[in-house]
Amino acid sequence: MSLPEQALRQYIPFGVMPEGNWEHRTMRRSDLVQYKEKEDGRIARTSQIVFGERQHLLRVLDSLEGTSLPIARMQQERRILEELIHARTRELNHINTAWDEKIGLVLSAEAKPEMLEKLAKQAPKEDFYLLRLISEHPRANAKTLGRLARHPYGAIRENVARHPNSDAITLTYLSKDKTQPLWYLVAFNPNTPSPLQRKLRDRLKRLGDAQTGR
Repeated sequence: MSLPEQALRQYIPFGVMPEGNWEHRTMRRSDLVQYKEKEDGRIARTSQIVFGERQHLLRVLDSLEGTSLPIARMQQERRILEELIHARTRELNHINTAWDEKIGLVLSAEAKPEMLEKLAKQAPKEDFYLLRLISEHPRANAKTLGRLARHPYGAIRENVARHPNSDAITLTYLSKDKTQPLWYLVAFNPNTPSPLQRKLRDRLKRLGDAQTGR
């Protein structure tokens, strides 16, 4: 087999899982459709998309090797799948050099705030998957979260809005987001300034009362 056994079987680069309740999550179907290029409405091939395709191909290969097939067909389909997997690994490295290694660094139990900040600063905006992982990392600091609060991918901004390390400036900025109701998450973040928190919770109460009155 041309691909290493580890690469074919492991879902997470290096198999390193952080401790605690933060986990390396699988892709959600909504991740495939939330962000589109403005010019023609087509879905951009961000790392979130490419990584998801690679994982699906790995699962197909795993299924293929667990079934009984004629040797010639098995070899042909395995070769095709491995080529497709390699192509997506190259595509991920084109988006962000040494992509799998950087994902492994973020998932490492030794990940430090300074390293997360460096990775977030260096990553291109198309690396949705890496930046989303950083945005939900418990060790991401206020500086890193402030940077990610301006990312175009809504799931990243949602993570920042609920993150316990987001500061008052970042939360105030997100409360004004016109593209999605992040103010709801900001209202319940303990770092939100008290006046803004009261304003947002009053707004939520009015919405609730309006719904009840219908």
